[in-house]
Amino acid sequence: MIRVGINGYGTIGKRVADAVSAQPDMSVVGVAKTRPNFEAEQARRRGYDLYPAIEDRLDQFADAGLETAGLVEDLVATADVVVDATPSGIGEQNKALYEEYDTPALFQGGESEDIVDVSFNARSNFDEAADADFVRVVSCNTTGLSRLVAPLEEEFGIEKVRATLVRRGGDPAQSGRGPINDILPNPVSLPSHHGPDVNTIFPDLDIDTLGLKVPATLMHMHSINVTLDSTPTADDVRETLAGESRLLLIDADLDIDGTGALKEYALDMGRPRGDLWENGIWSESITVEGSDLYLFQAIHQESDVVPENVDAIRAVLETSTAEESMATTDEALGLD
Repeated sequence: MIRVGINGYGTIGKRVADAVSAQPDMSVVGVAKTRPNFEAEQARRRGYDLYPAIEDRLDQFADAGLETAGLVEDLVATADVVVDATPSGIGEQNKALYEEYDTPALFQGGESEDIVDVSFNARSNFDEAADADFVRVVSCNTTGLSRLVAPLEEEFGIEKVRATLVRRGGDPAQSGRGPINDILPNPVSLPSHHGPDVNTIFPDLDIDTLGLKVPATLMHMHSINVTLDSTPTADDVRETLAGESRLLLIDADLDIDGTGALKEYALDMGRPRGDLWENGIWSESITVEGSDLYLFQAIHQESDVVPENVDAIRAVLETSTAEESMATTDEALGLD
């Protein structure tokens, strides 16, 4: 059984913890929190041992009635691998801790690629993470783009990718984020960071990305144009994408007209927290003009990297092949 520590139990960390605990070959040995908030309380209710990340705040956990199992250093020493789900920039500060205890660690997409051995996407470069000390699971948007690019490249070849990313202003709980009543080029200069980030997975891919930020919280939306090396039909593309477990083709009959309805669909499917782990691709939007493919896809920023973190654990520890790991992860999560 792989012993997994989760450092950071917020939006991503709590989802990864639940996904890990659902796996047949993994267990959560504990989670680290900086303060005793509602997420720390829920971690204890779910049976996760709690490790304060800041020693000076140990008394705060006791005052809140939350039992602790030690400090974050104890968690790192106990774990076979740590998933660092702390805010952007904090992971880099934590790297020395993981090095001290010789514990491999997975970072999230907000960290710099310079601090890791490899950037990771399960569908695209699973084997490159074998026996790595530090791996970065790329961001939600890069994960979504990589999942789409991999089968298109394999089946049809790709000359160029152009993607416009319409990004949510903040997650539902991030009340301090914006914009409130605005549409922002983000960034104004081109390209956005997403294209270069995809190149950490596909170094030779010709990709241009630009981004907008809008007053929404539910998901990101990608407007995709891919110039292919061949000229498939739209049905050919649909058939290829339908064969990918982490790409969800949304049929027109479902009457899902946007991310709000898509989130409701995830809730109605019984997904925990209404999470959509897959790219949500509107099947009706898949259009091919000559060698140019067009489509719209929705990316649930709170959850699409969760299965990738699970797969990265097996990749780093070399306990499974890519196909075996993805199948195990998907089955455990109920990802049909």
